[in-house]
Amino acid sequence: MAKKTKKPWSKKKRIIVSLIGVFALIYIIVIAWHTFKPLPQGVSFAGELHKTNNIQLLTDLTFAQDQKGTNTIHENHIFDEVYRTIEEAEEFVVLDFFLMDGYYDEDEDFPNIAETLSSTVAKKKKANPDMPIVFITDPLNRGYGSYESEWFKKMRDAGVEIVYTDLDELRDSTPVYSGIYRIFFQWFDIGGKGWIANAMASDAPKMTIASYMTLLNVKANHRKALVTEKAAIITTSNPHDASGFHGNIALKLDGPIINDILEAEEAVSLFSGGPKLPRIKTENAEGEYQAQYLTEKKILDALLNDINDTKKGDTIWLGMFFVAERSIVNTLVVAANRGVEVNLILDPNENSFGREKSGLPNRPVVQELVEDTNEKINIRWYNTVIGQYHTKTIWIQTPEHTVISSGAANYTERALENYNLESNVRIIAPNESELALEMEQYFHRLWNNEDAMYTVEVDEYQSDFTWWQRWIYAFQTYTKITTY
Repeated sequence: MAKKTKKPWSKKKRIIVSLIGVFALIYIIVIAWHTFKPLPQGVSFAGELHKTNNIQLLTDLTFAQDQKGTNTIHENHIFDEVYRTIEEAEEFVVLDFFLMDGYYDEDEDFPNIAETLSSTVAKKKKANPDMPIVFITDPLNRGYGSYESEWFKKMRDAGVEIVYTDLDELRDSTPVYSGIYRIFFQWFDIGGKGWIANAMASDAPKMTIASYMTLLNVKANHRKALVTEKAAIITTSNPHDASGFHGNIALKLDGPIINDILEAEEAVSLFSGGPKLPRIKTENAEGEYQAQYLTEKKILDALLNDINDTKKGDTIWLGMFFVAERSIVNTLVVAANRGVEVNLILDPNENSFGREKSGLPNRPVVQELVEDTNEKINIRWYNTVIGQYHTKTIWIQTPEHTVISSGAANYTERALENYNLESNVRIIAPNESELALEMEQYFHRLWNNEDAMYTVEVDEYQSDFTWWQRWIYAFQTYTKITTY
């Protein structure tokens, strides 16, 4: 029986297959380039260790007597100090904040942070028209080109220089989508009047399709910093009304580190079309504390070194909103298994601005930490009666000293692998110093529920854990289709 001969492809079929092949090749090349392209100069910055005697711990806490919210109390100190620091500036003010607006749908009497901060900055500029005042921010605050918010307009009208970070200069963290976005969607006209409801809040200005396409290419300038010639504040908090009842930590400090912060912020300003930033006149200072400014992956590098240096009998306390970065998870497991006391206070990832969340990524990570250490790691969930436990702070104590790292960076790949812009300050302090003792008191207060129900047992949320959460987490980690 004669063999059937294959029919040759038609010209049309050959053209289609060739076009698919060319597109696939372009798609792969675009993904590879935007995933691994060189970072803008000055990104992923590690400053020198500088001495200072002046470091102030600032905290925001919302707590109640039970999980129902009985006798809820808000202790907010961070933005009061931010306003005061701006008002006391005499030479310049530089701000870099990720999220600043007053839009929300929840029925809560949130503090008017966006209005107060924008008014404080605008008033400062009007009273000092020759003073350089620069506000660096994420394009989220203008709907990725769909509108100008009333708070940024107020500051701009007063003469404040607003710099919207050029996110295109940064690497893309969601390759599956970014390939399509870079080939097609990034060329869409961002201008025009928005007509699609804003995901942030129903009363927020509407957005265009092009803006949503940019939003879905998830990345951000996630930094949270204020700098003047007198002091700098590195915080975990955003000037966002609906975040006003979140738990947060800030560190206010002075000295030569100010110039390192300005150098790192100037890099963002310059690649985003903004101005050069001023510097302070300073000499090498003396003091009991050593402070270092770190951004992006340099935060991770220092953190892994500090955890790896711990020995049996040392102590790690971690207060964190998101924990998912694999190298950190693995390093914490190894530390606990060699005898380091590891205590974690985590947000349960239960809600986000009134919307219920799935518990990702913290709940599957917690189950992994518990299993891989045979319950050697001690974990409690923050009792988030309102808002989130938005803190991003680690405190490591050895017989020699205390190391503190705090700031914008969640412990996620997006934050610590040179995708987002992040800002942290790393402190080396004597164990008996005021800062180390205050940090110890802070964590013990929350862990031991000294005057309220700050935290609950790990099983409070892990009992609701279901198999699909871990699978979804694994799928998101593998594909990078996630916001963390």
